[in-house]
Amino acid sequence: MNPIDFFWRALARYADRPAVTTPERNISFRELGQAVRSLSVALQAMDPAIGSRVGIGAANSDEHLLALLATLASGKTWVPLNPRSGTPDLRRIVELTEPTILFLDVPMAARIGDMSRNMIAIGGHGTDSIAVLVKRYEGRRSTPSDRPLSDVQAIKFTGGTTGMPKGVMQSYRAWNTMIASQVHAFNFDASDRFLVSAPLTHGSSTYVLPILGMGGCLVFPAETRPGPILDAIERHAVTTLFVPPVMVHMLIGENATHVRNTASIRNIIYGASPMSEQRIREAQEAFGNVLSTTYGQTEAPQIISWLRAAELTEARNVASVGRPGLLTKVAIAGADGRPTEDLVEGEVLVRGDLVMNGYWRMPEKTADTIVDGWLHTGDVGMIDERGFLFLKGRMDDVIITGGFNVHPGDVEAALMRHPAVSECCVVGIADDKWGEAVTAAVTLRPGVKASAEDLIAFAKAEVGSVLAPKAVHLLNVMPKTAVDKIPKAQVKAEIERRLAPQGAERSKRQ
Repeated sequence: MNPIDFFWRALARYADRPAVTTPERNISFRELGQAVRSLSVALQAMDPAIGSRVGIGAANSDEHLLALLATLASGKTWVPLNPRSGTPDLRRIVELTEPTILFLDVPMAARIGDMSRNMIAIGGHGTDSIAVLVKRYEGRRSTPSDRPLSDVQAIKFTGGTTGMPKGVMQSYRAWNTMIASQVHAFNFDASDRFLVSAPLTHGSSTYVLPILGMGGCLVFPAETRPGPILDAIERHAVTTLFVPPVMVHMLIGENATHVRNTASIRNIIYGASPMSEQRIREAQEAFGNVLSTTYGQTEAPQIISWLRAAELTEARNVASVGRPGLLTKVAIAGADGRPTEDLVEGEVLVRGDLVMNGYWRMPEKTADTIVDGWLHTGDVGMIDERGFLFLKGRMDDVIITGGFNVHPGDVEAALMRHPAVSECCVVGIADDKWGEAVTAAVTLRPGVKASAEDLIAFAKAEVGSVLAPKAVHLLNVMPKTAVDKIPKAQVKAEIERRLAPQGAERSKRQ
């Protein structure tokens, strides 16, 4: 069984149920299935080669979804192109993967549309548009590819903000594992209505087949701002959404000023970065006990571990990312780099069908990352006696200050407990006295004030003087990557810029 077969099976069972809801219309499984079949025939006609790459770069839309499903159905390999990424990174990805077909909306076509002989317009009405191709091949069916489960279903890129982007080769088997694990973790069924608010090129794509495969519906909001998201939840009785923590905060604030009916929600699943206990409790107060979390990497997509809403209500679980997914092993590396059963901190290791095949055309990097079948995640964590995983941060982010090792995640968790802090990032800055000085960048919640000195004192009371930041820099806006993560290298560069002679007066130091 290949990943697209989850959709075909649901089509046979739920043909007349809505598969997609947009602000303009409902699309049934039957209508979506017919369009997917027609477009997949078009792709095979353009390029008969099985496994060739298809790049898709566009904002979220029903046509973007159709392009993705048709790519899977045609036996081709999906290369997502995130519009939030920089143009140089996008062009490098296209150069590296050499897609024979590109689906692009108008803004993306202006950025990279000259790099393919076959370009299909998303949201267009010309001869090269999706609508024209679906009509041209109406009623025809593509040739099933029956590719082995070890073949590559997608090449997703990671790491472009810090150097050459790495193309993660996700297999058919990894996708099947992800789908089964998602359904098991969150009990998805035909009544689920998933809000597509995160980019389809990344987070939301991992929910497409778990939701559709169970007969559920994908809901596209008019916009991905907090107000329209809440409007869509109320109007369409949304049950599930996947968002970063910052969006959870924004939804809480928006709903406090303009209350919507959100009683339909069963799962608000957050990922990409941790949430403080205070923010978790605020979300539970605002929306009920519906907050869940998952931990994953592009190299082991979405669901290395998961924590359901009922477990997140327990104080001892608040800092955890849960227990391993249904078909995945998770361990901690000991001093020798091998899995250990001791209750120690170390690198998080992952094993099983969820793990990537490797990095696209980077065999040496692959060999360094997958050792004896274990994916070395680069994350530091520990597993408690109950099997719950707790993350501490990235291995290469450890700060050595005054001879002590400090995990930024411990300091960030402490600062996030301050009622004024919206987001924070902790890095090490070269220092003559300490070697590295623990340094924080912080954004404050709207309408709430706190000084750098206040935050340093608070952190000292929470975690002691060794872990507490020696300096706090207040930022108006926290930098973000294309997938809503805080890039520590960029934050560190901004702090170093502030500390340079010309910017020193803007820095707040103790």
